[in-house]
Amino acid sequence: MSVHFSSATDLWSTPQDFFDKLNAAHGFTLDACALPENAKCDRFYTREQDGLKQPWDGVVWCNPPYGRGIGAWLQKGYESAKNGAKVVMLIPSRTDTRWWHEYAMKGQIEFVKGRLKFGGAKFNAPFPCAVVIFHPKDPS
Repeated sequence: MSVHFSSATDLWSTPQDFFDKLNAAHGFTLDACALPENAKCDRFYTREQDGLKQPWDGVVWCNPPYGRGIGAWLQKGYESAKNGAKVVMLIPSRTDTRWWHEYAMKGQIEFVKGRLKFGGAKFNAPFPCAVVIFHPKDPS
C-alpha cells in the first residue's frame, strides 16, 4: 500500500472492467500511453516511443503518468481533438491544479464514483479520478 501514498510510481494501470465499459461506448483505436503488457488497444505507444511526440488520431484512450508532467498529456489530448481526434483520458481529479483549469475543464468531465483499484493493486487508490473527453473540434 505504501506505493499508493508515495511518488514511487507515476504509472497506474487501468482496471480492465473500467476500460471495457468506456471502450464499449467509444470504440478506441489507439492507446496513447501504454506498456506492452498492459496496452488496451492493438495500436499503442510505449514510454520509449513517447506518445507526446506521436500523432494522436482516431479515437484515443490515454491513462497518462500521474506525475508532474501530466499537464503536457492533457495539452496533447486537447490539441489532438482540435485536429480531429476524439480523446478520452483517465486522470486524477486534481481540481486545484493549473493543468486541470487550463485543459481538463475544456473537455467533458465525468467524475468517477468511488476510488479505482488500479491494475493488480490490493487497495483502492488514495485519490479520486475523472474521465475527460475531448471531442473532435474544427481546428479553426
